[in-house]
Amino acid sequence: MPGYLGSIYTWEYPKNPEYVHELVYSTIKKEASPREYHDIIAYNEANQVFVKNFKAFGEQLPYYQIKIGYNAFVYVLYKLGVSGPHAVLLLNIFSYFFCGVLLFYLFKYFFPNNHLLAASLSLFLMWFPAVRSMAQNPTPDIFLLVFMLLFVINVIQNKNQVWRYIILLCCVLIRPDFILFALTYLFAVFVYDYLKKDKKIGFHLILQGFSLMLIYLFIIKFYHYPGWKDVFYDTFIHRRPIISAQKADFTFVEYRDFIILKFINFKKVTLLSLFLLGATFYISKDSWIRILASLFFVNIFIKFLFFPQGGTLRFFIGFVMLLFIIFLFALSKKYGKHQIKKIA
Repeated sequence: MPGYLGSIYTWEYPKNPEYVHELVYSTIKKEASPREYHDIIAYNEANQVFVKNFKAFGEQLPYYQIKIGYNAFVYVLYKLGVSGPHAVLLLNIFSYFFCGVLLFYLFKYFFPNNHLLAASLSLFLMWFPAVRSMAQNPTPDIFLLVFMLLFVINVIQNKNQVWRYIILLCCVLIRPDFILFALTYLFAVFVYDYLKKDKKIGFHLILQGFSLMLIYLFIIKFYHYPGWKDVFYDTFIHRRPIISAQKADFTFVEYRDFIILKFINFKKVTLLSLFLLGATFYISKDSWIRILASLFFVNIFIKFLFFPQGGTLRFFIGFVMLLFIIFLFALSKKYGKHQIKKIA
């Protein structure tokens, strides 16, 4: 939470980093219980430095500032009179509720004659521990899930492609690392359309990908984002209290060994996603459904390669949920009474 509060307070007081630092921790201390506040400031050695050193705290902010879509919504709540910490938590609560509504809408679309099944599936997913963990953690994950669900609804129902691009853009603004999914999706559609539509080149898809990449590069340059290597080092090797004092340095062999080690903890996600992919391919012969299932499956492991937090399901649950939705989509097409339009 301190990083996101620091981001929105910096918008409010851009020339006073020392005051921003003081405001972040004073507001958290005021609104959190003594135990919660202690957990925040004493979580590790680096956090203990951040609470005392405003320069060290400021060097960490680019990790959070690049998530401008998330920060913007938190900032709006803050400007409406909600305190900083409560603005973060309130956005998560709204997002969690809206995710449930979107899931019910989607499952009702799949099974229009069985509202009880739609409600049961929605409640099951929303009560899943990893989803509740997303809502409880002061991060953009549950907020991003809202837009991921909007995206898959748009794709399945073959809605306006302009809105689909806007949703992808929102996802990139909320979490810039989502650019990987956006580009892989656009590439998959490009290849599919090229093969299915008399080898016509989709220049609009190239333009969309290029514009998203430009926006991504602008964000990371504007906020002086250190880069993936620094994030990996600070997350998995050693959290540097002062980024400028120590270089994020590790070899490919160290990275490879770490990936192999973490993959052991990734077996639940691997088995579940393999089952959903295999079941989808077994149920449906539709090439587009298979491409969508493969797309979400591949992105689970792309995410893992860049951020191998194998034991923390909340980092991957979004793509697993989309894969599950595509499985149900295939199921409804095969056994449902109504016909769903072709997507492509």
